Amino acid sequence: MSSLILVVDDETSVREALTDILTHSGYRVEVAGSGSEGLEKIETLTPDVVLMDIRMPDIDGIKVLELVRRRGDRMPIILITAYGSTQTTIEAMQLGAFDYLMKPLRITEMLDVVKKAVEVKELVDRARSGENIAELETDAMIGLSPIMQNVYKIIGRVSNTNATVMIRGESGTGKELVAQATHYNSVRKDRPFVKINCASIPENLLESELFGHEKGAFTGAVASKPGKFELAHRGTIFLDEIGEMSMSTQTKLLRVLQEREFERVGGTETIKVDVRIVAATNKDLEKSIEAGAFREDLYYRLNVVEIILPPLRERKADIPALVNHIVKGCSTEHNKAIRGFSEAAMDILMGYDWPGNIRELKNICERAVLMSTGPVLGVEELPVTLKKKARRYNWLNEIPGGSLKEIVSEVEREIVLRALEENNWNRSAAAQSLKMNRSSFYAKLKDLGIMD
Repeated sequence: MSSLILVVDDETSVREALTDILTHSGYRVEVAGSGSEGLEKIETLTPDVVLMDIRMPDIDGIKVLELVRRRGDRMPIILITAYGSTQTTIEAMQLGAFDYLMKPLRITEMLDVVKKAVEVKELVDRARSGENIAELETDAMIGLSPIMQNVYKIIGRVSNTNATVMIRGESGTGKELVAQATHYNSVRKDRPFVKINCASIPENLLESELFGHEKGAFTGAVASKPGKFELAHRGTIFLDEIGEMSMSTQTKLLRVLQEREFERVGGTETIKVDVRIVAATNKDLEKSIEAGAFREDLYYRLNVVEIILPPLRERKADIPALVNHIVKGCSTEHNKAIRGFSEAAMDILMGYDWPGNIRELKNICERAVLMSTGPVLGVEELPVTLKKKARRYNWLNEIPGGSLKEIVSEVEREIVLRALEENNWNRSAAAQSLKMNRSSFYAKLKDLGIMD
């Protein structure tokens, strides 16, 4: 079935024109005439891509984008405007817009961006549905921030080639998952994916693990054993922490890359293999080369295609979607009905720099779910050390402009919603936390349109 594109624009002529163009290009199209209608259709239709105007009378496109991302929805959203500004562009991309187009639209450019958005959506869906990927930490592949879009695009371009790939990034950023996504989206997907951590195996055993050994090759070699390269024949081998490999083993690895052949330890028979190599490191290999700890010729053989995984602190727009995914999985695993974090708690998560990256985020979320006593995870479920280090996320910066009355109303609404969330939607408790009597609080709920 063709991809579903949702067009959100308050101008009838624009909706009709985009519908004709996209339908003629083979897409299914749904339309919405306002931001609020767009929000409803995003929730009910789950489109593959959203093409949305920014300036609309009820809810503008930036606010819709923010609400969608806070809710954890991850479909690519392309924003359109006739009133471009640097600040609007930056804000849109920080909130996780896929791209930003100016009116009058150039049809070729628009179709090209939509096509790329569909490809990214399909790539992420395939990476998550892979049989051997389902049990792994797929959290790393969640997020449509511009920096992650670039990662997905590179994976899409190189997956079906035999190019050697080098994945670089800090510990905990999900390098292994990217390696698996590269394999399971390639023509080798039905062949083995074999991984080995070069840092976790003693130097004197690593060569045997990679290339195998013959019986009697060394003390304890009571039988012949194939190595990881043999096991990965016609598939992919993932060499994690490649920067920890000794110079001796690097030399043997270089031969495999150049000639696609090797001998087992203690053996004389030359074994030929057809293996795609994906390597990963959190080290600065250029500095290792300067220090004489890594072979320059091996570096260039491995670094044909480079994928740089960003640390979580550089893709904070993805945190709400990541948190939503992790909490949902943990809640199911521990048989709990958790809706997510309160806004106050989310502010703290957004204000923390996450030195342990996604691995640390997952640990914090799992701990919060286990410690929870209600359906909403509050500030009290977060570790004290994290709260001390976090810089509070200033949600006031996200309030749209308008009259003083409108801005004050929006601030009041945010404060009241936060109080309700922190008190598990117990109105009496929320009123007490704000030092209001119940009748005044209930009247305020009605004025703000939170409750009838």
